[in-house]
Amino acid sequence: MPSSVTALGQARSSRPGMASSACCCSPAAVQRRLPILAWLPSYCLQWLKMDFIAGLSVGLTAIPQALAYAEVAGLPPQYGLYSAFVGCFVYFFLGTSRDVTLGPTAIMSLLVSFYTFHEPAYAVLLAFLSGCIQLTMGVLHLNLLGLQNISRQFFLQVYHTFLRIAETRVGDAVLGLVCMLLLLVLKLMRDHMPPVHPEMPLGVRLSHGLVWSATTARNALVVSFAALVAYSFEVTGYQPFILTGETAEGLPPVRTPPFSVTTANGTISFTEMVQDMGAGLAVVPLMGLLESVAVAKAFASQNNYRIDANQELLAIGLTNVLGSFVSAYPVTGSFGRTAVNSQSGVCTPAGGLVTGVLVLLSLDYLTSLFYYIPKSALAAVIIMAVAPLFDTKIFRTLWRVKRLDLLPLCVTFLLCFWEVQYGILAGALVSLLMLLHSAARPETKVSEGPVLVLQPASGLSFPAMEALREEILSRALEVSPPRCLVLECTHVCSIDYTVVLGLGELLQDFQKQGVTLVFVGLQVPVLRVLLSADLKGFQYFSTLEEAEKHLRQEPGAQPCNIREDTVPDHKVALLEA
Repeated sequence: MPSSVTALGQARSSRPGMASSACCCSPAAVQRRLPILAWLPSYCLQWLKMDFIAGLSVGLTAIPQALAYAEVAGLPPQYGLYSAFVGCFVYFFLGTSRDVTLGPTAIMSLLVSFYTFHEPAYAVLLAFLSGCIQLTMGVLHLNLLGLQNISRQFFLQVYHTFLRIAETRVGDAVLGLVCMLLLLVLKLMRDHMPPVHPEMPLGVRLSHGLVWSATTARNALVVSFAALVAYSFEVTGYQPFILTGETAEGLPPVRTPPFSVTTANGTISFTEMVQDMGAGLAVVPLMGLLESVAVAKAFASQNNYRIDANQELLAIGLTNVLGSFVSAYPVTGSFGRTAVNSQSGVCTPAGGLVTGVLVLLSLDYLTSLFYYIPKSALAAVIIMAVAPLFDTKIFRTLWRVKRLDLLPLCVTFLLCFWEVQYGILAGALVSLLMLLHSAARPETKVSEGPVLVLQPASGLSFPAMEALREEILSRALEVSPPRCLVLECTHVCSIDYTVVLGLGELLQDFQKQGVTLVFVGLQVPVLRVLLSADLKGFQYFSTLEEAEKHLRQEPGAQPCNIREDTVPDHKVALLEA
């Protein structure tokens, strides 16, 4: 397996420098856009064995999860399966992670439920539009208790659940809890299995393999067990469970996404559908991007290889676009199935081919059996899939490392109880405000020597200009007597027009007070902008010592005025470039 990581990473190890100079049709550029070319030439029989086992394990997990997530999305069960196979084939060619699997997930299904009103046509169109947006960016309800008709909003869900707790179907509740217990036991067995060694007796190795297979395919086993129980009751003429019911048989038809919908009240146009989905056209593709790239980076870091975030975005965008032609709803990277893939020893994205074929076979031959799957069993699958994603350790880590980062985390977490999309948007907004506050209030280092020296600790942009002006006025011009100032700009790599105007006003203020403001350590791009602005009284020195000598009226220092002929020769060439 280590060699597979090398094969997947070799083409990307030097990509930043090579990509800028290589032609878009060069072998290196083609390999970047088709990562399969990096590992396929080195493919071997051992990798085939490991990929087959991993793909089979993920497939046995993906099928019951796809049925469950379709329920969460408020769509017929077949739509979950339609969404589970396209990504397997697309990622085979375009993926840069050997572990990632694309398909329906809990968060994405919740968003689809909210923005598509349980209407398949809206869900499919949302997949197409989300994929188009993601491609463009790349180029430039749980049923554990048997309760129904419960609100989507979390607190209302809790309220109505307890309000109607007397209506709980005992059969669904018992079966759901039993399924959760079985899934937990099988997971614990999987996590605590001792390693197998070649010198162990054959019988021991076979037993180990059998237990490993059973625990890895636990979702399929538990759902099959629940379906068998439900079928047994069906034979007796008594059914205590809510069943999945009819699932459309056969492979999905290939057709264009629905750009309009005909209803009993008339035709809903494409424009009206887009308006109905509203913010979903921004939230869904963004969430898909964040979830998929986060999963890919997490497993790449864990397994010591690199991924290309832009290429991942292209892969998920193309998956959603092509998926919409086979009636899929929006998908993204799945943390749970990716973990199964990694733990199964997958070597390359070829494992996804096995998963995709398995899902297609289930659509063609097994849909009649899905009728007897209790919804409470699918609810148990969802609960046990998302429960491990709640990481309490991150709160302690952030408290220890940087407590301010707890603010967007807590805002996102709490508002997700209201609506997931509100939590995501609020968390992003808080993060943006924190970033703007940091940019608007840059730290400055002040040296109170014979000459006052002020050094911004970070770059200067328009939000920071007012804070810098206040700092300079309070330390140099609003004291008695006014003081000369050296603005040390070593850490300033770029400025905008607002900063130029602000600096011009400061130079005028200093001249009115009869003192001097000079600049030191200007980088070439910044110096070019200031020279072009032709600021009155602008003086630039190469070193702090020269600036201090000039301000103390000592001989031996020549200021770099606005005349370009006084700029050092090596910088004149850069200014002229």
